[in-house]
Amino acid sequence: MRALRRGLIVLFVLAVLFVAADRLAVKLAEDKASEEIKSAPGIASAGKTSVDIKGFPFLTQVAGRELTEIDARMSGMKAEAQGGRLKVGRIDAHLRDVRLKDDYTPDVAGRADGTALVSYEELTRAALKGVDVGWGGRDSAGRGRVKVSAGVTVLGQTFKRSVISTVSVAGEDTVRLRADKVPGGNIPGLEGAIRGRIDFERRIAGLPNGLELKKVEPTAQGIELSVRGKDVKLGK
Repeated sequence: MRALRRGLIVLFVLAVLFVAADRLAVKLAEDKASEEIKSAPGIASAGKTSVDIKGFPFLTQVAGRELTEIDARMSGMKAEAQGGRLKVGRIDAHLRDVRLKDDYTPDVAGRADGTALVSYEELTRAALKGVDVGWGGRDSAGRGRVKVSAGVTVLGQTFKRSVISTVSVAGEDTVRLRADKVPGGNIPGLEGAIRGRIDFERRIAGLPNGLELKKVEPTAQGIELSVRGKDVKLGK
């Protein structure tokens, strides 16, 4: 009986040590994965990246060279490309079936989905000079709206209009804004002049290669993008 008790104690101690080693290995791997993801092709630059590796035990996943799930958040991103592109301020990604490289850092995610946020300040910077883009509240159906304001000069007179614009996806990486209606359409040339300033398309800068834009939704904080992809490259 005493030998059995000692055996159980030894097993318990070994289990505790294994769990401790497993959790330490996870923490080290998360820090290394964070740096690797920041260097992924397509990401301009991320001010802060956090990684949460799911599943237990971690060490057996490493032995199999594949991680079941990783949650990653990138924020404070800065786009290197200038003109005609939108900077993503935050990405929350859920990565699955993540294959590891020889040094056990993340290489490719078999599947990935998540959300990204583009602020109204960034949308305003991406628009023409003098155009302001902001939150337009919600309609009667609860859908978010975008408010766009701009001024133009037509026939010697200056007109300023604020309109509600629809936001949509145009292609795999492009956001489109188009005014639902321009007030004062009876003034010759006014609608065309206004639309020439406030209707625009911009590509998204900062998404990892392999992620595609699927849906856009206006929120009080900015335009939320739903992204999804397969075989998403996570490192250099």
